[in-house]
Amino acid sequence: MPICIAPDSLPAMHDALSRAAVRGGAEIVPIEQATGLVWADPFTTETFADVYAAGTNLQWVQLPFAGIGQFLPWLDDRVTWTCGKGVYAAPVAEHVVTLALAGLRDLHRFIPNRTWGDRTGRNLIGATVTILGGGGIAESLVELLQPFRCTINVVRRTAEPLAGVDRVLTQTDLHEVLPTTDVLVVAWALTPETEQAVNASVFAALPEHAWLVNVGRGAHVDHVALVEALASGAIAGAGLDVTEPEPLPDDHQLWQQPNCIITPHVGNTAEMGLPLLASRIEENVRRFLAGDELIGLVDVDAGY
Repeated sequence: MPICIAPDSLPAMHDALSRAAVRGGAEIVPIEQATGLVWADPFTTETFADVYAAGTNLQWVQLPFAGIGQFLPWLDDRVTWTCGKGVYAAPVAEHVVTLALAGLRDLHRFIPNRTWGDRTGRNLIGATVTILGGGGIAESLVELLQPFRCTINVVRRTAEPLAGVDRVLTQTDLHEVLPTTDVLVVAWALTPETEQAVNASVFAALPEHAWLVNVGRGAHVDHVALVEALASGAIAGAGLDVTEPEPLPDDHQLWQQPNCIITPHVGNTAEMGLPLLASRIEENVRRFLAGDELIGLVDVDAGY
């Protein structure tokens, strides 16, 4: 199978994905000869339009991240599109548990201390966790939460059952479970329906001891409302691995909230993610050659 790996702006990523494609049975060729395109720089889209247009024989395009917002202008029905859905789910789910435990156990209070303080904290064991999103992150997180014996709600586009989940509901029914939610996890894909969906009404419906953990996209959360909720004690705290914008400006009010834990989008890092993405590329090349369904298919109409 002739595949183009482009661009070469990140040499380590380009080389790793090229080797993975070859292991899967591909031959690396210029875009004009390629039937498959693997985009090898998630942070660069400036040249994508020209490369894609030059690929007149393309049948398949693989994008590197689960979030494909920057590629939406080019989504069409000319080719099959796949992305990194599920590739990074396990490390991101691990980060959710890290942030949830840190918040519930009041590590944000204890770590800066230089003297013995009040003994406070809550258990994740037996807590109610509501996950916004039913994709790979949610599936991995549900597995990780099993030893904690949590009650788990999942909010997704359809209310189809998920293994290990106590209740699956749609976004219109979210407010039914908020009053009993101890940890609200945002793992949605970013769509017009989910943008700014975690807002003042959500914070008002949560109990005061609840923690918000966002590993989806910063734009899911109304940051002005979040600052107010944190400052007023409407919720106990927030663990944010994504913000809007990124990087979060140094003078942003979220930095001033002592009950806000901010990590710089490290739920998945290049060191963690590149081997996982390479494995996905290798597997998808094999599947393409065999005529099997590819992993991480993009719904062009839905935009993710």
